[in-house]
Amino acid sequence: MPRQDDYHQQLKEELGTLIGTLELDDLQKQCLRSRWLDQIMWMEGRANKTRSWYYRLRLTVIIGGVIIPALVSLNTPALADVGGGGSAPEASWFALVVGWTAFVLSLVVALSAAVEQFFNYGERWRHYRRMVETLKIEGWQYFQLSGPYRRYKSHAEAYRAFAARMEEANQHDVEAYIANVVREKEEDKGQKAGEAVG
Repeated sequence: MPRQDDYHQQLKEELGTLIGTLELDDLQKQCLRSRWLDQIMWMEGRANKTRSWYYRLRLTVIIGGVIIPALVSLNTPALADVGGGGSAPEASWFALVVGWTAFVLSLVVALSAAVEQFFNYGERWRHYRRMVETLKIEGWQYFQLSGPYRRYKSHAEAYRAFAARMEEANQHDVEAYIANVVREKEEDKGQKAGEAVG
């Protein structure tokens, strides 16, 4: 299985080569590279990073959430005697280690859950993945003169429609992002107002 960096580089080279083969003028090719291709590569990179963070944090919460109750159950007095070999100092040491391990692990789990909720890595990952796939699909339709571009006879003729659709997709993405930020701020204000009243 190729590494993610290898795939990222391969994708950039393949799409760059495809752009180079189109019968467009140099300015149009440069615009495709700097606007469409760069946007795909940036979104692809962000999708991969946010997915990695989401998986790390969620797995920490899931695995820690399973281990903590097991540690707490080990720290019962009867099991502490068994775990420590029955002598009071060893049982006490065993209980102390298990207790501190459960405490530290619970902090790690709580911090992981808080960080994931604050940064919304899962939501961001899905957003970036959706957007990059939208851009790729639009590009493939343009390259093949299919879908909304099937009525055009050449890539040069379809270029303006493609550029307009790309800018529309990017504008929609920015508007959705801004609306989401505003919604989050309003929710925070409502939550703070509720805490002040309560």
